[in-house]
Amino acid sequence: MNTPQRHSITGAPSKPPDWHKLAVNIQRWGQELGFQKLGISDTQLDKAEAHLLNWLQEGRHGRMDYMSKHGTKRSRPAELEPGTVSVISARLDYLPPNSADPEAILANPEKAYISRYALGRDYHKVLRNRMQKLATRIKQAIGPFGYRVFTDSAPVLEKALAEKAGLGWIGKHTNLLAEQTGSWFFLGEIYTDLPLPTSLPINTTTTNHCGTCMACIDACPTRAIVAPYQVDARLCISYLTIELRESTVELRPLIGNRIYGCDDCQLMCPWNRFAQTTPETDFLPRHALDDISLLALFAWSEEEFLKRTEGSPIRRIGYECWLRNIAVALGNAPTNTKIRDALMAKQHHPSELVREHVCWALDKSAS
Repeated sequence: MNTPQRHSITGAPSKPPDWHKLAVNIQRWGQELGFQKLGISDTQLDKAEAHLLNWLQEGRHGRMDYMSKHGTKRSRPAELEPGTVSVISARLDYLPPNSADPEAILANPEKAYISRYALGRDYHKVLRNRMQKLATRIKQAIGPFGYRVFTDSAPVLEKALAEKAGLGWIGKHTNLLAEQTGSWFFLGEIYTDLPLPTSLPINTTTTNHCGTCMACIDACPTRAIVAPYQVDARLCISYLTIELRESTVELRPLIGNRIYGCDDCQLMCPWNRFAQTTPETDFLPRHALDDISLLALFAWSEEEFLKRTEGSPIRRIGYECWLRNIAVALGNAPTNTKIRDALMAKQHHPSELVREHVCWALDKSAS
């Protein structure tokens, strides 16, 4: 978990700034820093809070206890960071240009599919540093002020805040969508005590452009989108391959060759036809992870895994889960001698988790 920046102040500026002008400047400074869009919202998230509490009550967060342990701090910014009255939300695109066609990789069961956001450098570091630069630029203009920077690093309802700031709308797959952009982007926030004017409020009756489309729901391999705007994380492949450390036998065949995350709902979304590729070199694929075989990755030693995932979000799952995920994918691939030999070489692995999934893959390939 990354430690967010927190900066408290002991007194207000001697001369209050022109808040409207400052908000306009923040938009300009954000664009100069490479953000594709910024918006400003207040902290009222009553509707999003009700949705969150219902989701938790139904147990759809699975083993992600961190989703519930902070109580209402996640939906009430001033409880998390006292004094917060405004939130600056920013969007940074991440879809890498000239990378392998994701649908072609998914269609080849001997290849490894890794979610597009995880192909390059850890977005937490990139986006947090960029948000901090924006906060520093504001400080240079008005002097010290209270703020805290977030990038998926604390209990924050980032999509609800971004929607309220006018960055887009939350689609039926529960990702944020924007016209002419789609959903291939990261979000970052600055909680601040500055009474900034908010961006034009979003009117969901006219700006939610999902309409009758059900493409994301139909595309989900495990039917994790149980209803429009409702995802059961316990069925989601991103949860199964990244968050979960236990075994879910009945879902393994549905995971296919997805070894870290899942993008199917985004790949099928019509709005992503308009997605722009990122100019950020940090998000370019490393070690050919956009187009690499399962066997090549399964052959990595733990030392190689740690070296090649340095600075990558993939490292957080650890080597055992990495092997577990690849073993499942190999079990889902058409069997051949090379696959069986690779699996048999790890059937006595020290990790019980790895052994269990290797044995499952071997049994599946023999059936």
